[in-house]
Amino acid sequence: MTREARAGWLFTLPVLTIIVAVFVLPTLLAMAIAFTDYSIYALADPGNLHVVGFANFATLFATPLFWRAIGNTLLFALLGVPMAIGASLFAALLLNDATVRWKPLWRVVLFAPYVTSIVATAVVWRFLFNTRFGLVNQALGVVGVPAIDWLGDPATSIPAILIFVTWKIFGYNMIVFTAALAAVPTDLMEAARLDGAGRWTRFRHVTLPAIGPTLVLAGVMSVAGFLQIFAEPYVMTLGGPAQSTTTILYFMFDEGFKWWNLGQASAVAFVLFLMILAVTWVQTRYARRREWL
Repeated sequence: MTREARAGWLFTLPVLTIIVAVFVLPTLLAMAIAFTDYSIYALADPGNLHVVGFANFATLFATPLFWRAIGNTLLFALLGVPMAIGASLFAALLLNDATVRWKPLWRVVLFAPYVTSIVATAVVWRFLFNTRFGLVNQALGVVGVPAIDWLGDPATSIPAILIFVTWKIFGYNMIVFTAALAAVPTDLMEAARLDGAGRWTRFRHVTLPAIGPTLVLAGVMSVAGFLQIFAEPYVMTLGGPAQSTTTILYFMFDEGFKWWNLGQASAVAFVLFLMILAVTWVQTRYARRREWL
C-alpha cells in the first residue's frame, strides 16, 4: 500500500467507522429483528425471543390497516412531490429573474420555514386550519366560501397536510435550484432568445436540460422524504380522521412503540426500505435514459 493510500484510509477510517456504527449495523440489526417475535416480553427476558421466519411479513400483509397506510403514503408522495418541487422551482425561477430586488432577503425568508421546528410549526398550522377560528377559514369566509373542516374530513385532511409540508420543505430545494439556475450557460439562453424562442421554449429546451441532474436529486430526496412522512400527521391529525392520514411510518411507530410488537415494526421498516430502494432505482434509470446523469 502506497503512502498516499495509507493517508487516504487514515482520513476516511473515522468516517467509515461512524457510518458502519450508526447506519449499517442498525440496519442489519433491524432486518434481523424482522424475522423474530421480538417484543416487550423479549426485552424483559431474552429467552422469550424466537425466530419466526416470514411470519411477521405474513401477518403484516394480512392486516388491512397496513395496506391502507401504504395507500396513504403513496398518495402523499404522488401529490406531495410535484407540489414541493414545483413550488421550489417556481420560487427559484422568480429569484433568478434579474428584475427582482432584495434577492438575499427573499432567499432567507423563503428558506426560514425549513429550519424551524416541525412540531412547533405543525401545531401552528393545526390552529390555522381550525374549523371555527382558523385564519384559513376566515380568509375563505371573506370571499363567501363556507368553513371547511380541513383536518376532520378524510377528503381534505391529506391536502391540508400537504399544504403545510410544501410550505415547510420547499425552501431547501429552492436554494438548490437557485444554484443550478445560476450555472445555466448564458450564451445558450442568449442564442435561444436571438432565435426568437419565448420564455416557455427557453425554459423547456435550455433550462430544464441544464438543471436535469439537480431535478433528479430533488426528486429522489423528495420521494424518500414523503415516503417517510410521520411527524406532520402525528401532530396534526393523529393518523385520522378514519385513518385517512395513517402512513406506513405512522403504522410502524404504533406497532413498535404503542403495542411493542418490535419484530412486526422491523418488518414494516424492511418493507419501507425496499419501497424507497425500488423507487430510487426507477428514478435513476429514467434519469440515465434521459441522459440527466
